[in-house]
Amino acid sequence: MEKENLLENREKEDLVIYEIENIKNMIFNIRGKQVMLDSDVAMLYHCETKYVNRVVKRNIERFPQEFCFQLDIEEFQNLRCQFVTSSLKKQNYGGRRYMPYVFTEQGITMLSALLKSETAVKVSINIIKAFVEMRKFIALNGQVFQEINIIKDRLLEHDKRFDEVFNELQKQNKEDFKQQIFFNGQIYDAYSLIIDIIRSAENKILIIDNYIDDSVLKMLSKKNKDVEVIILTSQKSNIRKLDIKKFNKQYPILKLAYTKKFHDRFIVIDNKDLYHIGASLKDLGKKCFAISRIEDKEYIEKISNNIQE
Repeated sequence: MEKENLLENREKEDLVIYEIENIKNMIFNIRGKQVMLDSDVAMLYHCETKYVNRVVKRNIERFPQEFCFQLDIEEFQNLRCQFVTSSLKKQNYGGRRYMPYVFTEQGITMLSALLKSETAVKVSINIIKAFVEMRKFIALNGQVFQEINIIKDRLLEHDKRFDEVFNELQKQNKEDFKQQIFFNGQIYDAYSLIIDIIRSAENKILIIDNYIDDSVLKMLSKKNKDVEVIILTSQKSNIRKLDIKKFNKQYPILKLAYTKKFHDRFIVIDNKDLYHIGASLKDLGKKCFAISRIEDKEYIEKISNNIQE
């Protein structure tokens, strides 16, 4: 019955015996071992994947971890990103109810002995030769692979240093910023500067603006994760509590309070950086106005005291 399933009623002389070069493209390195996917093995033996796995399960004592093991999700996803052979393309793995199994060289040798067919013997010989050639290739090019890994490590280190330099430049630009004047129509430029100020916050943002509307929520969606936002505004502001509630579901935490103590607009970042805004945030770029960074730290304390009174 199993031999009939293996041949699937096809004539032996019509079966394709894959060349060694083709088989080499089906060999992957996983967990430090050279392995082949159960689907590729089944394709080479001209049978269904489930048949190969059924043979293994019926003889599970012959297949220790060194011979055959099942991939986890991360291994399978990584494999899909690097495969060369066609089986992953042709087969719809989204419909599989389990992760694929893979066979080492010893596992395929054991599988060939269990299948016991002339075709299996011919296929197995080419598979084993492919494994041998892959080992030779890796041995001869081991130094090249090592140098590639060294280059990768250096590139990662360069990326890290670039990020550090970029962050330092951003910090310097923020510290160098004193005042900028925007004229009618410079909506994007003004908006970009406010976004940069919002993104600079690491813990807390305080916005004081009597005539705020829901446009500020779009700006605040650019803030860093877990940064707390407090908005002080007047009862006349055009912002709804429902909008605040929806915003908090995705970008917590934002608190809204009302006050009559302020005329001008301010933004305080992390209780240490104070910005004076010459126009309401909803009117950025509509008329000529300025954004100024106030250096005197005592004003931050005075504003905080004024809020608490």
